[in-house]
Amino acid sequence: MWLLWNLFDLAGTLSFAVSGAIVGAVKRMDIFGISVLAILTAVGGGMIRDVLSGHIPPAALRNPVPIGLALLAAIVTSYCISSYRLEGRRKKFLNLLYIAADTIGLASFTVTGTMVGLSDGEPESYIFPVVLGLLTAVGGGVLRDLMAQKIPVVLVMDVYATASIAGSIMICLCWRFGAMDLAPIIGALVVIILRVLAVQFKWQLYRPVK
Repeated sequence: MWLLWNLFDLAGTLSFAVSGAIVGAVKRMDIFGISVLAILTAVGGGMIRDVLSGHIPPAALRNPVPIGLALLAAIVTSYCISSYRLEGRRKKFLNLLYIAADTIGLASFTVTGTMVGLSDGEPESYIFPVVLGLLTAVGGGVLRDLMAQKIPVVLVMDVYATASIAGSIMICLCWRFGAMDLAPIIGALVVIILRVLAVQFKWQLYRPVK
């Protein structure tokens, strides 16, 4: 079970690091700024998760691997963006890469946050694991967007936080009915499918002012 947790944590770290590096590159930051954004995006949500679940200091400050992977991802992403010329398709390619990386990161960290909440929280209540899954999934992205002077995507993007909540609830239901081994995979698939459908069909939540 925890081997699977580590795999999702690794996938989330790398994916969010790539998304942070892309935002930094689009904002024309230098390599230091890009690295800062990549690291914040990759470990920010996990640090929030660890603090709320009482795992202090956070794992990212005790284990150099997450920050090291995020830094490596930032450097590789920066090099690829600067060397791979796509002419008119460049912007579209970067946008698709960003969406893919952000979606994988959202799904992966929804899984890790929810599983930590289920392991540490009260078994009768799923409020803690769902909230922990959501904050783990969106926390790094919020820090990324604030540093890049953007409105956080969690507040404006089509079916973003709600996809994480749905995936987290599905994990809790699987956990409740004894399908603990399948819970992480099913939860991640729910998040990914909802995000893909939302992007494909331009799903939007209700907005009182248009």
